[in-house]
Amino acid sequence: MISLYIENIEGVWFGIACDRKEIFATTFTFSEERTLQSLLKSLPFNVPFQHSEKTSVFAKRVIVLMKNIYDGKGNSDSLSLVKSYLSDYARRVIETVSLIPVGYVASYGSVARAAGGGPRAVGRVMASNPFPLVVPCHRVVCSDFTLGGYGGGYDNVPVKLGILKRESRGYASEREISVGGGKLLVFPVERVLKRVGEE
Repeated sequence: MISLYIENIEGVWFGIACDRKEIFATTFTFSEERTLQSLLKSLPFNVPFQHSEKTSVFAKRVIVLMKNIYDGKGNSDSLSLVKSYLSDYARRVIETVSLIPVGYVASYGSVARAAGGGPRAVGRVMASNPFPLVVPCHRVVCSDFTLGGYGGGYDNVPVKLGILKRESRGYASEREISVGGGKLLVFPVERVLKRVGEE
């Protein structure tokens, strides 16, 4: 049975759909109702779930981790995400984006070169990412270092920019990350901040 948990921390609602050790979906919004709606929309079709009032130890750990990522403090590399209900392509994109480290961004095109497909296909996967923050879709930007959309639209772009500003580490050079048989090129987040006039 999948349990849904939501918690408000400092004005941000964080949500997780999980069992005792695996994550089916995560989300964050600024409204309790939208957080629940977002979780429900991301759940695999036709699976039983319940909304739990008492947060499990595992869910609490993930929610704290999500808050840390939101605050620019950490990564989520040791969590078990249930991706079996996603297409093979969506899984490849999500696994590739998961490798983008704090302090860096990758373009939709760079992710596409590493995972296959084209930049627009990557954008569609990112728009429906069932694991926001845990899979850092906020670190995927346009090739000209503008922000693109976030959370399936452009109304959340200030949220994306805020997270990236908090993740700034002062890195100066790009890096290549091995992805299967390919490479993912990542760039310091400072390039985005300079492009949008926030540096």
